[in-house]
Amino acid sequence: MPLNKSALVRYYALDRCFSNPGRKFFFDDLLNAVNEALEEEGVEGIKRRQLFDDLNFMRINWHAPIEGYPEGKKKYYRYEDQNFSITNQPLNDAELNKLKDAMTIISRFKGMPQFEWVDEILNKLNYGLGVNKESRQIISFDSNDYLQGIEYLGQLFNAISFKKVLKIEYQSYKSKTAIKVVFHPYFLKQYNNRWFLLGLNNEYGSITNFALDRIKKIKEADIKYNEDLMPDFNEYFEDIFGVTKPVNGVVEKIHIKATPERAPYVKSKPIHGSQKKVKEDETGYYFTIEVIPNNEFYQQVFSFGPDLEIISPPQIRKFVKNKLKECLKKYK
Repeated sequence: MPLNKSALVRYYALDRCFSNPGRKFFFDDLLNAVNEALEEEGVEGIKRRQLFDDLNFMRINWHAPIEGYPEGKKKYYRYEDQNFSITNQPLNDAELNKLKDAMTIISRFKGMPQFEWVDEILNKLNYGLGVNKESRQIISFDSNDYLQGIEYLGQLFNAISFKKVLKIEYQSYKSKTAIKVVFHPYFLKQYNNRWFLLGLNNEYGSITNFALDRIKKIKEADIKYNEDLMPDFNEYFEDIFGVTKPVNGVVEKIHIKATPERAPYVKSKPIHGSQKKVKEDETGYYFTIEVIPNNEFYQQVFSFGPDLEIISPPQIRKFVKNKLKECLKKYK
C-alpha cells in the first residue's frame, strides 16, 4: 500500500531503534525518537495510539520480528533477529513499477559524457529487477542522438553545479567567425529538440542563451562566479515561448482564433500556460495568451498554418501577414 511521508519517516525511525543493539528503547523512547524524526522533516508528531498502530503495521506487513523484553515494570523493544531491517525487504509490485518508470526517464541520459554512471546504475537495476533486456521498447522520447554539442552537456552541468565561470567559443548561424565570451552559466534547457545554455554574458551584463550545437570550445576561466543576476527560471520562462527573452520586450495580450477543426486540439493542449478562452461559436475558438513575442512564438503560430489566426494586436497581426506574403512569393 502507498505510504505517505509521515508514515515513511515513522517506520524508518522505528527500524533504526529496533536495529540498535547498543541501546534499550522503551515505549516512551520510541515515541520520542519518532517525533524527533518527524520534527526534522517538518511533519506533525504523533500520539501513543499511533505508535501502537505502527508497531502492528510493521509486524503484519513486513513480518518485523519486534519483541518486547521486560525490564522491571517496563519493556524495551528490539528486533529478535538483529539481521532484520525493513530496508532489506523486497519491493512490492507498485514500487517495482514506479522504479521501472524512473529507469525509463534516467535512460535518456545514457551515452552522454560525464553521465557514464547512468549505464552502470541501469545495468545493476535491470539485473536486480530481473528486467529482460531483450524485451521490446514500448515508450520513446523526443531526442536527437546525433545533435552536435551534446558532448558539452555533462561539462556544462558540472559548471553550473559548482559555479564555474567559462570561456566559450561560439559561432551563431548568422556569423562567419566564432566569438569568445566569458560566461557565467546558470541553466540548461531543452527546447524543440535542441539544448540551450542560459547565463550571464560578462561583456553585456545580461542574460544570454547559447545553443549547444553552435559551441566550438569550452574551458574554465579563473574568474569569480557572479550569480547576482540569476533569475528564478520558473518565472523567467513564464511569459515567453522557448528560450529567447527579447531585451526590453513587453508582455502583449494576444487575441487568437483557431478554426473549428483545430479547436479541440488547442483546447486540450494549450499553446501557452496563459491561454484563456474568450468565446467559441461556429466560426471557431477564440482565446488569448499573454507573452512577449519572440521568434519561437512566431514559429509556433506558423506551425499551425491556416488553422490559427492572429486577431490583435495590429502590429503582431501585420508582422504575421507580411511573413506569410513572403512565403507565398516563394511559390509563385
